[in-house]
This record gives sequence, structure tokens and C-alpha cells, in this order.
Amino acid sequence: MKQPTLGNPQNTIAVLQKYNFVFQKKFGQNFLIDTHVLDKIIRAAQITEEDCVLEIGPGIGTMTQYLACAARRVIAVEIDRALIPILEDTLDGYENVRVINEDVLKVDIAKLAEEENGGRPIKVVANLPYYITTPIIMGLFEKHVPVKSITVMVQKEVADRMQTGPGSKDYGALSLAVQYYADPYIVANVPPNCFMPRPKVGSAVIRLDLHEEPPVKVKDEKLMFRLIRASFNQRRKTLANGLKNSPELDFTKEEIEEAILSLGKGPSIRGEALTLAEFAALADRLS
Repeated sequence: MKQPTLGNPQNTIAVLQKYNFVFQKKFGQNFLIDTHVLDKIIRAAQITEEDCVLEIGPGIGTMTQYLACAARRVIAVEIDRALIPILEDTLDGYENVRVINEDVLKVDIAKLAEEENGGRPIKVVANLPYYITTPIIMGLFEKHVPVKSITVMVQKEVADRMQTGPGSKDYGALSLAVQYYADPYIVANVPPNCFMPRPKVGSAVIRLDLHEEPPVKVKDEKLMFRLIRASFNQRRKTLANGLKNSPELDFTKEEIEEAILSLGKGPSIRGEALTLAEFAALADRLS
């Protein structure tokens, strides 16, 4: 197995120049150029030679090389067709990598896990474009794909949102969704100068360990998430008004107020004060 050759600025620039590669704004491309951060991600994801890893957005193959050296099998899904010839070049000699040119939101990941890992849980590692972080992570959760952990580089404020609790300004629908499905913790903060081109904001690596069983029991998961979305859609409104104004919900004013009272909360409570367990209780009361 070859050793990684990418991960420092000179080699990255050389590859990009060789192929006259043009960064695509629509794909939010920022390539990592810091070997310490790459090592940290591999360590944080706890990749072993037993593992099958799904990498989302391999770019020019920088992290893919590191993953290939640590894992048994790496499946790299890249949406940008212009990167495919570059990946064929940079991953030449790494026998355990398969590259798929596709939008990851359209890939049947459960089928991939079946083909490549006998249906056992895979580990997901990604340096995600910021605009698509939430749809990708939620897609993995909601489809109940066999995934053990997700280790992702995201915008720093998104990482903060994922792991915060009630009462903070960062707390919202994303915090609750992530914490319902997984146990999040921030592994490392990554400044803009670790990327090419430099993003305007700081990043963080966050690891999400999927729960075997959700931390709260709820009769109707979909209803709970509709309630959560409705209560944060208009943050400044009370919880009761947020739920009454939501086009996704169909409860009377009385039903909503009674359900909120049954939690032992006053009528002026806001959604951002409720815990995941309280949203579950609210959903059970209304369902």
C-alpha cells in the first residue's frame, strides 16, 4: 500500500495545476492542506483495518489516501465529474478504494453497505460543503442506514449547534435531530488556513456516534420532528403560537395549550426551552 502523498500545499497545488482544475463554487469545494488535521480525523473516526468507510466528497483524494491506509475498504462518493480523472491518478496504487461519481443524496447507502460490508455498519467520514451538511447528515439518520459513526468537518457554528442544549441561542431543530439519533462531540477546531481555497469561516471536526436505541421513546417520530420544526421556525414566538401557525400541523388552539400545560409549562414558554424528552412527551400527548 502506498503512503499518502497529498495533504501538504505544494503537492495539492501541483495536482490542481496538472489538471487545470477550477474550483466550483456550487460544490462548495475547500481542500484540506494540513496533515495534522488529516491524522486527527483518522484518529477521531477510530478507523481500523476491519472497517469499511464511506467518504463523502473526496475532492482530489487527500483524505482518501489516509483512509485507504487505515481501513479495509473505502468507498468515495464524488459529485464533481471533473475530479474523477484526478482521483484515478491520485488513488492509483490504492487497491482498496472504489470511487463513485454520483450525488450522495441519490446513492442507496444501505445497498452499498450490503455489497461492500455484508450489511454490517459502516463508518462515514466527510469534509462536507457547508450548504449541504444538514441534508446529508439527516438523510443518513432518517433512512436508518447501517452506520456506526459519522466523523465530519463542518462549519464551526454548525458543529456548535449540533452539540448544544436547551436555552442557548445555537439550540434548534438540528441540535434535537442530531441528539435524537447520535451522541455528538467536537474533536477539533480547524482554522481557515488549513484549506485551499481558504473559507471565510472557521471549521470543526465533529464525531457523531449513532445510538443503538434513541435516548427517548416516542410513539410518532415524524410528528415529534414536525413539532420541533414548527417551534423553531419562528423562534421569537411562544411555543403555542409556533405550533398554531404551522402549516404542517393540524391541532386546535385548545389541544396545543392543554398539551403544553401537561408538560408542567406555562403558556409563554418558547420552544428553545424544551428538552428532547419534553418534545417526545408533547408528541405523545398530541398523537
